[in-house]
Amino acid sequence: MSLMTAETFIELRRQFHQIPEPGFAEVKTQQLILSYLASLPSHRLQIKTWRTGILVKVPGRNPRRCIGYRADMDGLPIREETSYGFQSRHEGYMHACGHDMHMAIALGILTHFVHHPIDDDLLFVFQPAEEGPGGALPMLESEPFRAWKPDLIFALHIAPEYPVGTIATRPGILFANTSELFIDLTGTSGHAALPHRANDMVIAASQLAIQLQSIVSRNIDPLDSVVLTIGKMEAGTKQNVIAGTARLEGTIRTLSAEAMEKVKDRIKSIVRGIEVGFGCEASIDWGANYCQVYNHPDITRAFMEWFPSETGYQLIKCREAMTGEDFGYFLSEIPGMMFWLGVETPYGLHHPKIEPNENAIPVAIDVMTRYFHHLSGNHRPAQP
Repeated sequence: MSLMTAETFIELRRQFHQIPEPGFAEVKTQQLILSYLASLPSHRLQIKTWRTGILVKVPGRNPRRCIGYRADMDGLPIREETSYGFQSRHEGYMHACGHDMHMAIALGILTHFVHHPIDDDLLFVFQPAEEGPGGALPMLESEPFRAWKPDLIFALHIAPEYPVGTIATRPGILFANTSELFIDLTGTSGHAALPHRANDMVIAASQLAIQLQSIVSRNIDPLDSVVLTIGKMEAGTKQNVIAGTARLEGTIRTLSAEAMEKVKDRIKSIVRGIEVGFGCEASIDWGANYCQVYNHPDITRAFMEWFPSETGYQLIKCREAMTGEDFGYFLSEIPGMMFWLGVETPYGLHHPKIEPNENAIPVAIDVMTRYFHHLSGNHRPAQP
């Protein structure tokens, strides 16, 4: 890696790891990025902020177009259980989805091109709130982004299941359409010894959870791919008090927009039935909704054809995943692609013990600096 060593960006990743913050509250994270950018030659950078996000343009020598690269910034409300000596300093929050690595990689790529400019402009997008409530769509629609809107855009996501030195992608759909799901039921609380004078929402919520599971098995084409998970239920306050309210929280994942609409229609019908059957009131909140990550076929195939002969790493054509990513909103307007980056760890995404292999950081920086040189038609300088 030119001018900066891999250790520079591994250390940056560790600094990010210690300050995970929720969506649109990435104040310390934004400041750390801006502080690092201030250490680079200022005449080679143009910087704009948007809420807690950052846009950084590296002007090209003779630009014909602008190539974008996006990294997400926020952490998750997870209590860390790693063996790291640099654990989160924010109690109850953790970078358990690799966004700390994503930002360090983006800064590594950016640093290379500050010192080795190509003909085309480059735009680095540090996007807040990927985990929720969703930062991509409002950032995409913002005035600062519109002013610098790139012609192409790329991103990656760490993948625990692949070894370091492996990337995986595919043309077309890579990640699913997703929607959060929150259902609140309201009945009447009362004494456990007098059930006939109350309206028990534990029973209503239990029936609802069971009925919702019939949607995938009985309303969706078995050759389609849909996941409906209720991950959390809350009801009641004490063992001898009948619960007057209940709340179900879940997620929906589909590989088509049509299936998503069908699932939501069936949920609404089932919830109406629960209202009638249990004499209660119900409300549905769909929360954050992310569209599918759809890799532009021609761009993705060109990347996959270039990769084997120009890098020393392994490329896998993977299957679609039911994970969600709001990078899909960028791809809905801008041609581009996303790929999985192998980080070789036994624990999955969002697990409190996940420890991605940091050797993947220089791999990703190397791949993307090589590819952006290739896209711009410029020879990549030899490593010092």
